[in-house]
Order: sequence, then C-alpha cells, then structure tokens
Amino acid sequence: MLAKVNSCAVVGLDGVLIDVEVDISNGLPSMTIVGLPDAAVQESRERVRAAIKNTGLPFPYKRLTVNLAPADIRKAGPAYDLPIALGLLLASEQIYGDVSRAIIVGELSLDGTVRHVSGVLPVAHLAKQEGYTTLFVPATDAPEAALIEGVEVYPVESLLELVDHLSGHKRLTPYPPDFSLEQDKLPDFAADMAEIKGQEHVKRALEVAATGGHNMLMSGPPGSGKTLIARSMPGILPRLTIDEALDVTRIYSVADQLSVDEPLVRYRPFRAPHHTISYAGLIGGGRWPTPGEISLAHRGILFLDELPEFGNRLLETLRQPLEDKIVTISRSAGSLTYPANFTLIASMNPCPCGYHGDPVKACTCSMTMISRYQKRISGPLLDRVDIHVEVPRVPFEKLNSKRLGEPSEAVRGRVEASRLIQQERFTDSKLRINADMGPSEVRQFCGVDEVSNNLLKAAMRQMQLSARAYHRILKLARTIADLAGSVDIQASHVAEAIQYRPRIST
Repeated sequence: MLAKVNSCAVVGLDGVLIDVEVDISNGLPSMTIVGLPDAAVQESRERVRAAIKNTGLPFPYKRLTVNLAPADIRKAGPAYDLPIALGLLLASEQIYGDVSRAIIVGELSLDGTVRHVSGVLPVAHLAKQEGYTTLFVPATDAPEAALIEGVEVYPVESLLELVDHLSGHKRLTPYPPDFSLEQDKLPDFAADMAEIKGQEHVKRALEVAATGGHNMLMSGPPGSGKTLIARSMPGILPRLTIDEALDVTRIYSVADQLSVDEPLVRYRPFRAPHHTISYAGLIGGGRWPTPGEISLAHRGILFLDELPEFGNRLLETLRQPLEDKIVTISRSAGSLTYPANFTLIASMNPCPCGYHGDPVKACTCSMTMISRYQKRISGPLLDRVDIHVEVPRVPFEKLNSKRLGEPSEAVRGRVEASRLIQQERFTDSKLRINADMGPSEVRQFCGVDEVSNNLLKAAMRQMQLSARAYHRILKLARTIADLAGSVDIQASHVAEAIQYRPRIST
C-alpha cells in the first residue's frame, strides 16, 4: 500500500515542501530511501525501525521503499525520521488519519522520543505560505514554530503520542504563541554608557552610528575603553519590531543557535568573533553553506576587536556585504544568499605596541612597523567606514570621579526618536535607516545649502575623498540632522560628518 506524508527541507533560509512517499510491497525484507538523501537521512532506517518496535507497534518486515520528492533537492539531517515512521504506519494500515493538510518534522530516538531539529521557523513559515493548517514538531521546538500566526502547532513528545492523536485516543493540545517583545532591561551582553568615564566625543559618535546604522572604527591605545564602548552599543540601539525579530530568529533557527527558553530573538544581535575565526565562520560556508557571523549579526552589530589582526582575506570579503547588505555563497551544488545588513563596529591600536601618538607612554615601534601594521586594512575597506574616531587615554581625574555619565536608556530614547523620523522618510520604500540609502535617495533626501556645498567641495579637494566617501558624508550629515530634529541639513551637520573621516587620505 502507498502512503504520503508532507515534510519540509530547509534550503538557505527558506522551506521547501517535501513529499515523503512510502510504499510497502511483497518481497525480501528491506528498506530503501531514495530522493537525494544524505548520510543522516540514510541512517534514519535504523532509527525508524527501532523507534516503531520500542513504541510497541509491529514493524512491517516487507519490501519498503521511501521516496523523498522532489528528488533533485538535497535532503539533509534527521528531520525526516518522524514523517517516514508515520508513513510506514499509515502504509501498513496500523493507523488511520488525514495528514494531507499537515507538515511533520522531527528526529526519532531509538525509544520513540521525538528530538529537536534545526530550522523549524522556516518550516512554519512555509506551512503558512502554502496554506497548511497543521504542523507537528518536536515539543522542544513548538515555541519557535508557534511564532508564525495562522498555523496550529502541535508539540510531539514521542511517536506514540502522535499515533494516539491521529487515532483519536488522546488528542494533542496546540501550543499557544507568544509574541512579546518586552525589553525591561539591558541585554546581558551589553554595558551601560553611564559606566563609561570621559570619552564624550566617542559616545557622541556611537550615538550617531546607532541612529543611522553607520559603520564605525575606533583607534586608540590599549585600555582606553574601546571594547567597553563597543559593548555599550546594544543598549542604545532601538528595539526590534516583530518583523525584524522574526527575520533575525529565522537565521538563528537555521544556524541552530536559538535558546530553548527564548525561541524569539528579542534583542538586536551583537556578534564579536575572535580574530582567529575561519573564512566560513565569518562569511558563512561549509559543504552545504550555513550562515556565518555577518548573517548572525543581521539587524544588529558585528564587532571586530583588534581589526588588523584579522586576516587580509577575511577583511576584504567584508567589502561586498557592507555595500549590498547580503552575502552570496556559491558551491558546485548551487548558490545560497543570506542577509547581512549589519552595522560594523571595529577597534584597533595605532601600532603594534599600541602607543603611537600617546602623550604619556612612548611608542617602541619603528615607522616601518607602524606603516606595515596600518596597511593591513586596505583603503577600500576604510572607505566603507563612515565614522573614524580616536579614543585617547582617560585621565585619572575622570576615572576616579564618582559621577556617572548619561545612561543608555536616555540615549536610546533619542536614537528611537530619530529612527521614527527615518521610518516616515522611507515609508514608500524598503529602506529602514539612512545608511541603507542609495545614490537616488541621497539626491532626494540629502540636499544641502550653498555654505555646506562649499564645505564639501573643500573637503573633497583637500582630503582626496572618493565618490563613495562623498555620499557617505551626506548620509551621515542626514543622520546628524535627524538627531538634532532639523528638517534641513545645516553646515554644522556637514562639518561634523566631515570630521569623522580619517585624517590621512586612504
């Protein structure tokens, strides 16, 4: 007899409908799985056989053929265990039930327990898109799947539970969704700006970067507070909208990095990879590409501490994602595109010893060493950074002061108010923040008066700025004007934007 069960494959960040077809015929006992399965799917034969037997149900010792269609899509992972087992039970007429409008995923233990699988959120999204009303998932993944409205999600603890549900003996209860985005405190990984002593000009630059989503590079001696300042940025970023939260959660679901207790990503990501990270770890990759750190930082922050210590190949591959906000990874089997709309925050020392230009401690590096160290970061990459800021040594008087600075909550209030201005500006487009503007949007929204125009002309000539730098200055000036509540870009806004360019032409 033939039975068909619906399941799902995850390709990139999208779900693809998979038909699990099970045929039972007379012949020598065997079980064959076809349809481009990987090793994990092939091994499901033994897991399914043991799970059915240990559940107390008879396993059909006949010629079993399992087809995963369409056959040209690669099937990976153990998520097909549960639909294959259910298909075998339906085909052998041990249970009866209508599963034509249901999608089923789950890994089976040998005792019939259903285990966690990755990528459940894209599966739920596909179910809603294709009009499926029911989704059976592992109980641990039910909170994640329930984030998609319009689909009834049933948490399944074991194969026997699903059999009882379909047989009508003991019905499962749908999982109630939770779309709360309450943020009553700073994220655990964030520092409060009130704890940062001094460095007012750097905190101002950080506020501008958070407001418009501009990339930022901090340079200064060791211990001046660069890392602490960067880690305070998550506390001043605006709250995620529900659409953004689901967008980020889908990436973390595919990468299998969601917490069981927190199925929805409620804070903007802050990723801080070590400089020894591999190319695939940063950009994404593998035999079948998975998201890298730049995609995990989508809608949030990618912090690269000690920027020159990262390999040249790693840094140069950041150039295209910084421009296009996506990353495409190509393999012989095909190409996958992941979102990578992140804000880059980087820090570096001015030289190998770290004290070049420091007024207190003398630098021990030669000019050749300093030049070689600084040239590890190419000019095209520096040109894509909107804000370059020096972070000097903090004097003892400020460090010893009991007075706290402005808290992150107050700064975030100004940032969110400015983001509302940007949302109104880009109502009729897909843009969200000023940093995403292209040349046409810059021409439309970043017009300047004659005084500002002359200032830009002088800066272009004296600092030998590129066309990209020109547009980035205008976008930065637009953000500064938004923070000031100004409809028009003033000369003072342009002047502040220009001062964030590097002192030495790159």
